Amino acid sequence: MVEASFLMVHVSQSATGQDNLAFGLETRSWGFPSRLEEYAGTKMDFVILGTGASPRVKLETWLNDTIDLYVCQAVGDVYEGTAPHWPDEIDEHRVKYPTRFGIEPLARLTAVPLGPTGPLPEAASDAIRWSGTRSGFGKLVKFDPGKLFALMDVTPEPSSTDSAPVIPLNQTRPVSLPAQPRPPRSAKRGTGAGRQSDPRKREAIERHAVDLAIQHYQQAGWTVEEVGKPYDLRLTKAGAERRVEVKGTTGAPTSVELTVNEVQHAREFPEVDLFVVSDITVAGTTPNFTTSGGTVTLLSDWEPAEEDLRPTRFEYRIPS
Repeated sequence: MVEASFLMVHVSQSATGQDNLAFGLETRSWGFPSRLEEYAGTKMDFVILGTGASPRVKLETWLNDTIDLYVCQAVGDVYEGTAPHWPDEIDEHRVKYPTRFGIEPLARLTAVPLGPTGPLPEAASDAIRWSGTRSGFGKLVKFDPGKLFALMDVTPEPSSTDSAPVIPLNQTRPVSLPAQPRPPRSAKRGTGAGRQSDPRKREAIERHAVDLAIQHYQQAGWTVEEVGKPYDLRLTKAGAERRVEVKGTTGAPTSVELTVNEVQHAREFPEVDLFVVSDITVAGTTPNFTTSGGTVTLLSDWEPAEEDLRPTRFEYRIPS
């Protein structure tokens, strides 16, 4: 198997570290407190977030321990975040992790040996330890991921000799932190603009994305009609018709949630656009949110491929 570039990161076991890890997995984003130029141009194929082992030990002690690993595909280029995103950034009203990039979580592996019986070569294992002693900065390591992918029970798509393997999303399951009761980090927890669980905040993000999409297509000469379901916008111009699915996020342009009807419509109608607005800035508290900014990613004539879809919900019929 071809070697791949892995960015190895240690995540603190503190409440703040675990909150940020959960939020990063949810919003498909990660970041560092470094200057952008330190990571700009970095070629990383995968990101491994390790947590659960103390890094401030000698290497021989470290290699006798175990760790939980969150294996992610790296998505897009490194970019500079300009608005608070993670829970502690929201609480402190400042950008602490400006160097950001997209991640697509692929697997959660628990109690993984850090030594020779585990799936990581010593250099990669030691890179996680190094990261933990340097405020969670990532360290790049190249290695053959065959042993790691076997543990994940995935088969990468064939690749040429100069490209990294790609894991089809439909081979993986949704990845998140295990649910565990913890006391709040601070009295502000849950009241900031970074909590995606707030339905009012989700509505504000979606509205902002739709407004940007309407503005974009009207400037291009289209007449725009809001539909809602199974797609957001209907465009008409000189007898032509297009349809648009709009998605908004405060994180990186990594992946979006789709309903079964949205997928089916995109496959059946030949001229559908996917209009994604990422890195949206949200300020205020519920219900008075304000939104601004955002980066547009536009996919024209979009048809979601099966390998890029991961089932996240199922309808279960209760036996009579």
